[in-house]
Amino acid sequence: MTLIKPILFLFLFNFTFSSVFFPQERKTTVEIKADKFFINGKLTYEGRTWKGKPIEGLLMNSRMVQGIFDDLNPETVSNWEYPDTGKWDPERNTDEFIANMEEWKRHGLLSFTINLQGGSPFGYSQSQPWNNSAFTEKGELRGDFMKRLNKILDKADELGMVPIVGYFYFGQDQRLEDEKAVIAAVQNATEWLHENGYKNVLIEINNECDVDAYDHEILKPERIHELIELAKNVERNGYKFYVSTSYKGGAIPKPNVVKVSDFILLHGNGVSNPDRIVVMVNKTKEVEGYNPMPILFNEDDHFDFDKELNNFIAAVSANASWGLFDYRMKDESFEQGYQSVPVDWGTNSDRKKGFFRLLKEITGS
Repeated sequence: MTLIKPILFLFLFNFTFSSVFFPQERKTTVEIKADKFFINGKLTYEGRTWKGKPIEGLLMNSRMVQGIFDDLNPETVSNWEYPDTGKWDPERNTDEFIANMEEWKRHGLLSFTINLQGGSPFGYSQSQPWNNSAFTEKGELRGDFMKRLNKILDKADELGMVPIVGYFYFGQDQRLEDEKAVIAAVQNATEWLHENGYKNVLIEINNECDVDAYDHEILKPERIHELIELAKNVERNGYKFYVSTSYKGGAIPKPNVVKVSDFILLHGNGVSNPDRIVVMVNKTKEVEGYNPMPILFNEDDHFDFDKELNNFIAAVSANASWGLFDYRMKDESFEQGYQSVPVDWGTNSDRKKGFFRLLKEITGS
C-alpha cells in the first residue's frame, strides 16, 4: 500500500518540480456566480428551459461515490466479488467507471459525487466492518486510492464535467485516529487537488454531517464549518475551491454551515412527497446567513421518473439541481445500483434508463 505523505518537503523532487513549474494543462474550470454554475465561463445548459422552468445554471448529478472503492479488510473483501470472475478488482471498478462517463455526459449529466471514503456498498448499513478509506489513521493519503481518483478527475476535466469530491463518510471516519488526523486529511486532500491543477472540482467535506455515527466532533453539525473554512482557505496561485457539506435526508442546513458555504447540498432521502422538496429549497433560503448561491440535491433515492411529478421534477421547479442515489435493493440484478459494490457503471437497468431519459429531456442534451 503506497502512501502520499503530508504536503511538505516530503514530496519527491520530480513530482514537486513538475507540478509547480510544469503544471498539467487543464481544460475545465467551474465557477459560481450568485446561484448559478458556470463551466469555462458559460452557464451550464445555457439558454435551456423545460416546461417553462429555467434549467441554465443548474448542475444535474448522480451519486457515484464508489468510483475508487477498495476494501482493506481481508475479512470482508469477498463481499464485493464480481459475478463473472469471483474476485474483487478495484482497478477494474475504476476503469469501468471511466468507460461510462462519456455516456453519462451525453445524456446531460454534468456532475457526480465521488468520495474518498465511499458510502455504504449495501446502500444502507447499520455497521461498516469494511475499510474503504483513502486516508490513513494519521490523515495521510493512500497512493493507490489517489491514483484511481486522478484517472477519474482527469477524464472529468477532459469531458467538461464537475465532480463533487467528498472527503469523509460516517462509519469510516473512525479510521482516522483523532481530530488532528481529520484536519490533516482535509489539508492533504485539498492540497492534492491543487497540486494536480484541478479547477473543475467542488468539495463536500462529509456526507450527512448530522448523522449520529460520526466519531469526531469536528465532523458534526456544531463544528463542521471549521473544516469548510479550512478547505476554502487552502489557496494556490489565487485559486480556491468551492466547499460545502451535506445533511441527512429532509434536513435543512444550519446557519453556521450556510454562512461559510459556497453552495448548499441537500438530500431527498426519506422525502416521499415531491412538494416537500420545494419546501426544503424555500426553507433553506430563509436560513440565517443565506445569500444567493446554488442549491443542489446530491443524494435522493426516490425515482418515479415516468410520473408527472417526482423529486427530480420538483427540484427543477424550485430552480435547484438534483442528483440520483441508486443502490441495489434485495434480490435485484447486478445491473442495478450505482452505490452497490460491485458496481455496474452502465445505464441499462430500468431505473438508470428512467433517470437518464428524464435527464436528457430536461437538459435538452
